[in-house]
Amino acid sequence: MSNKSKRFPPEFRERAARMVLEEEKNHPSRWSAVMMIAPKLDIHPDTLSKWTRLHERANAPAVSDLPDREKIRQLERENRELRQANEILRKASAYFAQAELDRLCGRPFKRNTS
Repeated sequence: MSNKSKRFPPEFRERAARMVLEEEKNHPSRWSAVMMIAPKLDIHPDTLSKWTRLHERANAPAVSDLPDREKIRQLERENRELRQANEILRKASAYFAQAELDRLCGRPFKRNTS
């Protein structure tokens, strides 16, 4: 037996990983599905398990691929926060403008408590 590792084409790796993911439904764990498929394909189980993890990562949805509902929720949340910030800034601006007017007119500054 040689120490030289076998080279498998990417298509073979992808198909083997898909087989594990499909067969996983019929087994109590992914490892048991790997243990069943690996000997049939003449692959070490650890190698097949690694290919399966890589396949899942490569095909995971990106953050930009979030469903539209989730994007809408995020935008609505951001919109709500921006409206609150604008309201705070508007009130602060009015407060300081009134204080400046009172200072210029010589009236004692009274804070509006409403």
